[in-house]
Amino acid sequence: MNQKQPLVKMENIQKRFGRVRALKGVDFEVYDQEVVGLLGDNGAGKSTLVKILSGVYQPDGGTIYFRGEKVKINSPEEARQLGIETVHQDLSLIEKMSVARNFFLGKEPTKKIGFMEVLDLKKMNRECMIGLKRVGVELRSPTEFVYTLSGGQRQAIAIGRAVYFGARILILDEPLRNLSIREQRTTLNYIQEARSQGSSVIFITHNVYHVCPVADRIVLLENGEKLGEVKAGELTPEEIAECIATGKMVKEGCKNS
Repeated sequence: MNQKQPLVKMENIQKRFGRVRALKGVDFEVYDQEVVGLLGDNGAGKSTLVKILSGVYQPDGGTIYFRGEKVKINSPEEARQLGIETVHQDLSLIEKMSVARNFFLGKEPTKKIGFMEVLDLKKMNRECMIGLKRVGVELRSPTEFVYTLSGGQRQAIAIGRAVYFGARILILDEPLRNLSIREQRTTLNYIQEARSQGSSVIFITHNVYHVCPVADRIVLLENGEKLGEVKAGELTPEEIAECIATGKMVKEGCKNS
């Protein structure tokens, strides 16, 4: 990227679980309106790294900077206050509630009727549809129950909700897992729309073919270490897969750790 200062910068991040060194001094950066692929096999340290960024884990060593200022993120709530939102694989949606109720879950707008304060369902329905449209999805009705929706549509609710509430960094954990090919393509469009709306996206995956179509940059992790990173188009998906398989970069000009 052309920016001098990253939105978030993680330096020399270390994490140990008992005798296991999950992260061994990893450096990781994200810039404004950038999609960064975080790629590696299971056990590479991807989830541990982003759980530190999202406040779930505390690092045993290293430093985190947000917009150039040193920060300590002690909880997911503190991460959200910085604008860091995570969409987990299970999406945290309640199937027997409507789209609008899920969209505003925990942040429901209210209005007063006499001395009572009740949910402002009209506003929820209206704003939900506006928020989803911003990331390129249109549903028949905000009152549809989530269990009637496809996997791709459920992803749209989770992504649209995060963007609507001002996510500066959107962490997506294996967003294409268990989706059909058509739904995968649609979800990639949602990710691009999230970027165009001002969010940066961290795309966690072990599948190089999932992330290559949308990533501006791909960071490769292997056994808790940063193997290297490549810019979009610098290597083919097959060459990136070879990096992971062999544990080394396979082409000069790639940035090594």
